[in-house]
Amino acid sequence: MPLPAKSWLLLASLYPIKDHMLRSLLSTVIIVLLLACNAFAQSFKVLAIAEPGGHHIAYSRAAKVWLNQLAADSGFVIDYIENTDSIDDAFLQRYQLFIQLDYPPYGWKEKAVRAFEKYITRGQGGWIGFHHATLLGEFDGYPMWQWFYAFMGNIRFKDYIANFAAAKVNVEDKAHPVMKGLPVSFTIEKDEWYTYDRSPRPDVHVIASVDESSYTPPSDKKMGDHPVIWTNTRFPARNVYIFMGHSPDLFQNEDYKRLFRNAIFWASHSRHCE
Repeated sequence: MPLPAKSWLLLASLYPIKDHMLRSLLSTVIIVLLLACNAFAQSFKVLAIAEPGGHHIAYSRAAKVWLNQLAADSGFVIDYIENTDSIDDAFLQRYQLFIQLDYPPYGWKEKAVRAFEKYITRGQGGWIGFHHATLLGEFDGYPMWQWFYAFMGNIRFKDYIANFAAAKVNVEDKAHPVMKGLPVSFTIEKDEWYTYDRSPRPDVHVIASVDESSYTPPSDKKMGDHPVIWTNTRFPARNVYIFMGHSPDLFQNEDYKRLFRNAIFWASHSRHCE
């Protein structure tokens, strides 16, 4: 595997080259590589899928406004779809990042299922899933998507706080790039806080968890160990699941927006540019 551009820069600093022309040439190559990496980071394409209706529509609408502004400011391109009809191998090859923006893991067209599994297992692009992406089970007459069940850490949806609650989220992996610039804990003012039949911790890398004792108002719908942000490092694609994603008010929360922004640039970024 070729070395990343920053690695060449480090090697050049550790082993000075005496020949002036060779040193100048190497410096030029390194600068070109870094510029190419930066150009990629600013010109990637994102696909976001969101339901066209339902009780998450307000969140999705607010997310689109925020995402469109971020895309305009940062120079990347974002497209939206409302169902999986158009998803196949060729379609996904256009995108470096797939955002599952409150879209459940059931009812997908078969060709979309196959294409998405390849996209993740072959590391063709990154993935960020929010909230509804862990609504795993038999819903609306659809069976469990077994591959996605494993992707999310072998969990099944169990219950949720229907009347909503505020809660404190504790960061467990402060060094992870999606947590860059975030405090060690932050508050989410309103969400449903899903519970599952088990904690995904044994099968995923947990980045943050919710402090169930901080629920306001208090709730008896608890898991004990309750991760809410995690990544499955068993898959080549950069991926992160972020539970919080119900209320449009989340886009008034600076910590949440920073988390979302970090996730986009981490999950879509070329590994060779690190």
